[in-house]
Amino acid sequence: MRREIHGWHSPRLNKHMDIAVYGHYGFSLLLIPTAAADFLEYERFQLIDAIAPFIDAGKCKVFSINSINTESWMNYHMHPRDKSIRHQQFNGYVFEEVLPFIKNMTSWDTPVYTCGASFGALHAMNLFLRRPDEINGVISMSGDYELSHYTRGYHDTDVYFNSPMQYMPNLNDHYVLEQIRRNWHIHILTGQGEWEDPDASRRFSAVLHSKGIMHDLDIWGHDIPHDWPSWRKMLPYVLGAKF
Repeated sequence: MRREIHGWHSPRLNKHMDIAVYGHYGFSLLLIPTAAADFLEYERFQLIDAIAPFIDAGKCKVFSINSINTESWMNYHMHPRDKSIRHQQFNGYVFEEVLPFIKNMTSWDTPVYTCGASFGALHAMNLFLRRPDEINGVISMSGDYELSHYTRGYHDTDVYFNSPMQYMPNLNDHYVLEQIRRNWHIHILTGQGEWEDPDASRRFSAVLHSKGIMHDLDIWGHDIPHDWPSWRKMLPYVLGAKF
């Protein structure tokens, strides 16, 4: 498997940001880390190994970026407003820096899909819904799509517009909804085992359904906990059965 490490000083985040690239061809899969993790998390926890057959076959080219959750929602020493501002800077980094980098590494018409587990599932879904003109779909595993669960009671406009469970029920812009609807690779997966919250996925699925947005809701069994062995099963399944 081809593996490359790239990085640059992000003007939007004012810090160096690394990105790992796996593979040589195929659609682009942008991995968003869980919680406070980094760009090599999916490699360390063997998820890259789990999807290696798809990478080696040229089905997908994988891009894994750093999170900044420890500088925003998971930094409990920051003022909540500063967390919101920092997260908006992260969005700008993805949209204005990472996506052009991916296009330069592939081509302008190569599809890009976001993917994440746990907290990364929320971010992956939010990035897609915010820019369905640039991102072609999403794979979200074991997510909770209500950002306010991470903000300890704080709320502002940026919290609202980064919390899919808040803004999607009120989204009535026909043009934006049609952009989302035409991207039919929207996959929501969850287990029912320890630490999982399948009702969070059910609630968000109901919101998408109410907006006429086609998607897959795949609820796995009670033997599937909120943990890496589950995600090492889920992602290869989706890539093999749905793409």
